[in-house]
Amino acid sequence: MFMTDLLYARAQMGLSLAFHIVFAAAGVALPVLMVLSDLKHRRTGDADYRKLSEKLAKGTAILFAVGAVSGTVLSFELGLLWPEFMGRYGEVIGLPFSLEGVAFFTEAIFLGIYLYGRERVSPGLHLFSGVMVAVSGAASAFFVTLVNTFMNNPSGFTPTPAGPTDVQPLVAMFSPGWQYQTAHVLLSCYQASAFAMAGIHAFILLKHPGAAFHKKALSVALPLACVTALLQPLVGDLSAKHVAREQPVKLAAMEAHFHTEAGAPLKVGGWPDVETRTVKGAIDLPKGLSILAFADPDAEVKGLEEFPRDVWPPVPKVHMAFQVMVGTGSLMALLALATLWRRWRGREWPHGKGMMRAWLWAGPLGLVALEAGWLVTEWGRQPWIVRDVMRTSAAVTPVPHLAAPFFTFTAVYLFLGVTVLFVLWRQVAGTLPGSKTPGAGVDGGVAHVH
Repeated sequence: MFMTDLLYARAQMGLSLAFHIVFAAAGVALPVLMVLSDLKHRRTGDADYRKLSEKLAKGTAILFAVGAVSGTVLSFELGLLWPEFMGRYGEVIGLPFSLEGVAFFTEAIFLGIYLYGRERVSPGLHLFSGVMVAVSGAASAFFVTLVNTFMNNPSGFTPTPAGPTDVQPLVAMFSPGWQYQTAHVLLSCYQASAFAMAGIHAFILLKHPGAAFHKKALSVALPLACVTALLQPLVGDLSAKHVAREQPVKLAAMEAHFHTEAGAPLKVGGWPDVETRTVKGAIDLPKGLSILAFADPDAEVKGLEEFPRDVWPPVPKVHMAFQVMVGTGSLMALLALATLWRRWRGREWPHGKGMMRAWLWAGPLGLVALEAGWLVTEWGRQPWIVRDVMRTSAAVTPVPHLAAPFFTFTAVYLFLGVTVLFVLWRQVAGTLPGSKTPGAGVDGGVAHVH
């Protein structure tokens, strides 16, 4: 298929973000799990929890380094691939970019203290450094998400043909809906990482039921996984209601809602046919969309027909990504409810091979939902890079032959990804009972994979 330079630029940015977001999510969540393990060690005196916090810290450092590399590439790509966007709106939205840099360096400093200062600083200062790593990681994601919020709901300036005027950086930084989008993103980071960690330890415990270290590691991951899985649908509902008010064309694409309708049904599944403006194979839940969008079963929901055809997002892709996000999120919430119910009944975390297998299979779902949610946000904003102000096609670099950097960076990311997976697999293999890896044992190195 023939690809234009615009498509190559979008593909390169998409590949970079899809790769980076995994490591960014881990950088936000692993410090929280690290501090929770440290607190358990301080409360119980159990050496396994100390070992877990040490391994989580080392895992955080490894993924932090990879995230730093991919994040630096993204920074260059913003300027090189989208010079019109950065040149015109850099002064408007530059503040959160700068604050994200401060948070990044703060995280690096305190991570160094936590990694190498355990026996060199006071216990209180050491724990404080771990908390600051967690706070800085969350702040970094928070500020970056504010930029994306601005791109979806621009504010804080007056658009003119010559560029933005009357710039108010704080207003732009906290564009409408910032609280919903940042909460949604932060929860997804914690949820994806906690589910991945739980899935890994569930896998090991199915093979080695007596591995005490992995039972304790699972007991650290499961509470965070369950809480975030139950909070996420609530925050997602608030976010969707905001989208319904502020970005009705995106909502219509997410739901493949072609025709304006009062008491609109909610479509579950199905494949949108843009030409016939129908959805094949969908299950309709009567008045469900009106209820979810406006908390009113008889509310009118605008369809795509209300908007010019040239501002429609790619409806099939947005709809399917949204279905994947909601479907995986629902499965995780159901598993969390079942786990908490069994816990309330006095059973272990979790009890029985059936539940352990469920957590094993649910391990990747958080990352799947995270990537799908990002695709909904980005595809759903098209054809705009700054909604209703600048089209993506107007922001791309005029430099030709963008296929070359696309294939070059694809090769780099593939090499880096395979290398990281190989290193992580070596670390996991060294934690298994009976492993002959030097310096490893039941307690060794598992958190590198988280």
